[in-house]
Parts: sequence; C-alpha cells; structure tokens
Amino acid sequence: MTDRPPQPTASYRLLPGAAHSPVLLHVPHSSRVIPDAVRAGIVLGDEELERELDHITDAYTEDIAAEAAASAGTTPWRFVNRLSRLVVDPERFPDEREEMLAVGMGAVYTRTTHRAELRPDGFDPAPLLDRYFHPYARAMADAVAERLETAGRVVIVDVHSYPTRTLPYELHGEGPRPSVCLGTDAFHTPPALLAAARNAFAGFGEVGTDSPFAGTYVPLAHYRRDPRVGALMVEIRRDGYMTEPGGPAGPGVRALGTALAELVDALGGQDPQASGNPPTEAVGKAPACEEA
Repeated sequence: MTDRPPQPTASYRLLPGAAHSPVLLHVPHSSRVIPDAVRAGIVLGDEELERELDHITDAYTEDIAAEAAASAGTTPWRFVNRLSRLVVDPERFPDEREEMLAVGMGAVYTRTTHRAELRPDGFDPAPLLDRYFHPYARAMADAVAERLETAGRVVIVDVHSYPTRTLPYELHGEGPRPSVCLGTDAFHTPPALLAAARNAFAGFGEVGTDSPFAGTYVPLAHYRRDPRVGALMVEIRRDGYMTEPGGPAGPGVRALGTALAELVDALGGQDPQASGNPPTEAVGKAPACEEA
C-alpha cells in the first residue's frame, strides 16, 4: 500500500472544550489508519482493502465535529478514534452479546461490508481487544466521568455517517434511509434532547429516528445507571456531504458542522433530562449500537 497516512502513537485523542461544557462529541469511525502489525492479519490485498475502507469509514465526520467545535458558542469536548474501525470497533460489545457477530462484525471484524473474508477463520481477537478496545473504553468512560464531576452532567453526541445504498452487512437495512438518522436510547435520550437534534438538522431534509441504524453509545460504567448522562447518535447520509464511496467532501461538511454546532449550543444551555417523563426501562444497548 502506498502513501499510507502516518500512524498515531495513541489510538484515540481527547480534545478539550470549554471547562463548563457538558457536551462530548464522539467520533469513532472517521479514520482509515491501520497499524502495520494489524494490517498483517488482514487477508485483503491493498486495492481491496482501500475499497473496503471507502465503504466502512465514516469519512469526514471528524471534520464535521471539528467544524462544530469551531462554530459553537461554547466549545464542546471531542473524543476521536485515531484508528480505523477495521482495527477494532469501539462501539460493539466485545462478546456474544453483539448481534453483528452474525455477519462477522463484532468488536473485531472478520468479514467485510460485502461479507467477504477480512480475517482468516480461527483468528484470535483477544490481542486486539487488549491492545486497543479495552483502553479506548476505559478512556471514554473516564472522559464521561470527568465531565460529570466538573459540569454535573454530560451529553454524548455520537457522530457517524452511512451510505446512501444498503450494504450487504446491514442487518436492518430495509427501513427508511433519511438524510439524518437519530439513534436513540430509552434511558439516555430524553424528549428534549431528541427535539433539539431534530430542530438543528431540520434544514437537511428528512430527519428520522432509529432507521436504518438504532441506538447510541454510552460507556457501560454509566449505562442505565446515571440519568445525568444523555446520549444521541447522529447518522448523516453520505450523499449530503461527499461523493460516495470514498470520494471528496463537499460544502455539506461545513453546513452540517454548523448544524451540529447549533445542537451543541442548545445542549449546553439545557439539562436534557429536565423535560419529558423520567426515563424508565432502557431498550438500547451499550457500549455498542447497531450503526453504520
């Protein structure tokens, strides 16, 4: 593979925001970086791997989050995965609870978006989980705990994108594919939070809920435990801001970043649990969600 991007020294980075901001933008799937040692365990040729990265990467979502941070009146915090989800997917369960294991896409993928072989049968995921998955999960949980201690609450906004056309790996791809899909959790996504997101993205066409991807990311240490932790997944259909698959970004990146900044500022000024009924039994899951 030629002209590979530089390999980071850490698998994630926490970018500080305003000291009093409760908003944490989580960007887990924007990178294409695969360390050499991990690349050695992937059976695809270089061109095949580049095509797979085109399909699986939530391209430019880091840029959308950066634009939001620069545009918001109160700068949010950002937690960004610096490695490709083909290394590990930090939003999956690392065990048999993960439904995406059915298509070989648990915390460590063994199949591609088109259900071809990515890693050989019998591949042991444990070293990748120990090296990348578990430290990432601990760091994200620590970031949430720090915001709770300092700001008194936290709202995790999970920033994703998804392809215009259904890919073979999708378990629930038969539903609507709106311009923006908002993934929710019955415990962590109260009505005020969902309403703020709908309002912020109203200018981009249809804003749907939990189709084609559902749920949102909350570290297990806080999941179903603390109503001070709000969470929402924002899934942006890629034709709204880029050429698919893997092509250049367009002006939609800036426009979406501005809309995300509007959401950030709305959340910074309100307690997302303040309106609507108190949360009851949760129906989502964490740390994983069934997402793009």
